Amino acid sequence: MTAHEQQTVLAEKTVPAPGGAVAPARTPFPALLYAALRRRRRWLVPALVVLLLAQMAAAMVTTAVEQTPTIDEPVYVATATDYLREHRLRYNPEHPPLGKLLIAAGVAVAGPRYDPSYTGTQGDVGRHLLYESGNDPWRLMLWARLPVIVLTLLFGLVVRSFAGDVAGTAGGLVALALYAFSPDVIAHGSLATLDVPAAGFVLTSVWLAHRARHRPGRYLPLAGAALGAALATRMSALPAVPVLMLLAVVSVRAARPGGGRWRETRRCLTGVAVVVLVAVAVVWAAYLAVDPRLRFDPAAPVPAVPGPRGRLTDLLPLPEAYRAGMRVQFGMEDYPWQGFLFGRVYTGSLWYYLPAALLVKTPLGLLVAGVAGCVTAVAVRRLRAAAPYLLLPPVVLLASAMTGARDFGTRYAVFVPMFLAVAAACAGVLFRQGRGRAAWAATGVLVLWVAVSSLRAFPYYLPYANEAFGGPAGTHRVLHDSNVDWGQDLGRLADRLRERYPGERVWLVYKGSGVPSSYGIHASDPRAVAPDRVHGLLAVSDSAAAKARGELAGLIRTSRPVDDVGHSITLYRR
Repeated sequence: MTAHEQQTVLAEKTVPAPGGAVAPARTPFPALLYAALRRRRRWLVPALVVLLLAQMAAAMVTTAVEQTPTIDEPVYVATATDYLREHRLRYNPEHPPLGKLLIAAGVAVAGPRYDPSYTGTQGDVGRHLLYESGNDPWRLMLWARLPVIVLTLLFGLVVRSFAGDVAGTAGGLVALALYAFSPDVIAHGSLATLDVPAAGFVLTSVWLAHRARHRPGRYLPLAGAALGAALATRMSALPAVPVLMLLAVVSVRAARPGGGRWRETRRCLTGVAVVVLVAVAVVWAAYLAVDPRLRFDPAAPVPAVPGPRGRLTDLLPLPEAYRAGMRVQFGMEDYPWQGFLFGRVYTGSLWYYLPAALLVKTPLGLLVAGVAGCVTAVAVRRLRAAAPYLLLPPVVLLASAMTGARDFGTRYAVFVPMFLAVAAACAGVLFRQGRGRAAWAATGVLVLWVAVSSLRAFPYYLPYANEAFGGPAGTHRVLHDSNVDWGQDLGRLADRLRERYPGERVWLVYKGSGVPSSYGIHASDPRAVAPDRVHGLLAVSDSAAAKARGELAGLIRTSRPVDDVGHSITLYRR
């Protein structure tokens, strides 16, 4: 809008004035602003997309720079380095190689020193690479995280395209904004881990299956490739296979209805076969990229899995290393893990853990918009065709994840905020059919609410909790592990001790894979001495404090909290 337009705010039409004269009618400024934005739509939409992704990139890069390695990252980085240097399938068989091959792209740029003859567990190899081989852990971890950051940004374009296909250009921007400000996506998208890559590949496969409603010959093979990428990244994506098979049938029938029952059945079976065969081929390709001879020499023994699970694993047309990784996963599922939810420490798993954790960790605006969008997709006739694609994958994947034995965090369900963001775009369609632009403003308010909630958490996205649960500072009272404290704040603890508490005696209970002395922290374990000898500063990871029993619980109870580091480590004075 030009300066002249802003000053005059006059419409082109005229109305009669008293006495018969013709006077210009004034149009409200918001209407003129809306018209001006529509005239500049060609460049405005790309500009908004770039702006949203730029702020997301800034948040993720800042997080990646400031955080020390989380518990799982050293294993993935060491395995990626072994892939790169030795081309062998030896470490971390419980996860397929594709995600670690992506991490290896960053590792290749960092060029770390690596000793392939070092023996030990995969965790030992990770610590040796980061802290005992002469490498700079800050630099190596940043380069290892950058490929995941780039991939997370690309998934933002998938979210925008998926929502745009369903709900138009404005809906695509709404979905992208909700995705770009999602704290869980930012937190795990800035780490050299596998959760966001696997979830994003599943989302991509569903989007391509939705597009196959119009051109199945082009998009079903691509959907199979994206599904294969998810399977080649994390085995938790396996429940998506029957879902994509069903969606392939839905897409084929929508693309070419009728033609006789036999012909339609043949087309559906062909579509399903294409998706499955391409997915299986991608999994094989990921293993062949590591070692063309597919030699499998695991560093740790693979457990035997008797019964139906073991027999089913043997029947899968996948590489031996993949099937061995499934056995490792089954072995982990049989272990009695300890969990923490709403102040309760328990052994085993709770079926409602993930829904409860998602209620805490998902921004309230995203929850409202996402649920409204899901209802809209079912209620509005022209959106009903998209409902199976928006609802079925996250429901099935979440139901599968809820049966797991490890109540460690919402990272196992990071696909939920992704699908919620896409579904939320439908809410604007419902509003538009009702009260027009004013109702679209309600969607804008929800997006703004999510943005403000996310920006207030910067740069502490991993311990994020929404306002109903007290924000990031209160998350440790209701959740633990990767929801709050995954070992990411060892570097921040070193800075805090150096700046505020120089020269003081420090006692440390740290939950993570980092080595405190590598960051200049010289502390003792208070559990190794009598309680009456523990005086000075007591630093305790909040996950360790949440499950503290015995002497550690007594030390915390008789100490005074004086400081907080990253909302994941509490400092006490004794």
